[in-house]
Amino acid sequence: MKPELIVLHYTAMLDSRAALKRLCDPKFKVSAHYLIAADGTLFQLVAEAKRAWHAGAGTWQGRQDINSRSVGIELDNSGTSPFSEHQMVSLERLLIDLMKRWRIPAVGVIAHSDFALGRKSDPGRKFDWYRLAHQGLSVWPTCTSSMAPNRQAFKTAAASFGYPSIKNNDDKQFKSLLNAFRLRFAPWRQGGLCNADMSAIEDLALRFGSLDPSTRRD
Repeated sequence: MKPELIVLHYTAMLDSRAALKRLCDPKFKVSAHYLIAADGTLFQLVAEAKRAWHAGAGTWQGRQDINSRSVGIELDNSGTSPFSEHQMVSLERLLIDLMKRWRIPAVGVIAHSDFALGRKSDPGRKFDWYRLAHQGLSVWPTCTSSMAPNRQAFKTAAASFGYPSIKNNDDKQFKSLLNAFRLRFAPWRQGGLCNADMSAIEDLALRFGSLDPSTRRD
């Protein structure tokens, strides 16, 4: 399929050399289109028009088989350390090129954790999504209202934005959804669903999803 998403990952390995070895070894059945080392060095491992095995199971905006509709970028990072300036600059240059060439909008740049609820956490809490959004390379919520926490409304807005739909009364799945949302948009936040979560997800759904504006509860 024509790439319509860009998925960001972290390698969670010792260094880029170890990651490169793993991603190029057929026996591990994992690959990515690009790997960016901590020093900013860019490696292309799979042609963009080819399918890479980087995403695995999951759905985004109701679409399955993310591998076949996305470009995967692995970032040399443990998952617990800040991403280097050289690495971020290299990523930004690559994103500008990919988004222009494949006509992928900012909302199409997503985290592995976004669609693999409870299974993946990359690129993790240390990744600077706001920095990308500030340059038009991703999206960020504009929270302008205070909304009372409501699980059903949160799930509806999250599904509208793109997150997988979850069962009505499944606490474990809801916690996975909330955690995935916060990993990207509020990594500092803890505890149960709050007003800020509600305001942010409904703003994202209204601006980038399919949420009916008449359903917004200000």
